Amino acid sequence: MTTQLPDENQRWRCGGCGNLTRFDVTRTRRTAEFWHFDLAGEHEVESTEVKDESVESVSCRWCGRSDAIEIVDRNEASIADDPTAGASD
Repeated sequence: MTTQLPDENQRWRCGGCGNLTRFDVTRTRRTAEFWHFDLAGEHEVESTEVKDESVESVSCRWCGRSDAIEIVDRNEASIADDPTAGASD
């Protein structure tokens, strides 16, 4: 099981069912934001800086397992082996 975010050369894979595309991720972020208010009082967040982030849990959306999530190299992960390939969102 992992609670690590994959980098640009990696991706998550469920070792239980082979899923490569659907995961439920619970994470905590501490951010600094710049809020811009208009004269009517409505705001828009114009920039966000992530100060700290931690992944609490990752589970497979398809089989529900959280104990089988692994990080694999993107080049080694075959989309053809993903049971969710072709499934509609």
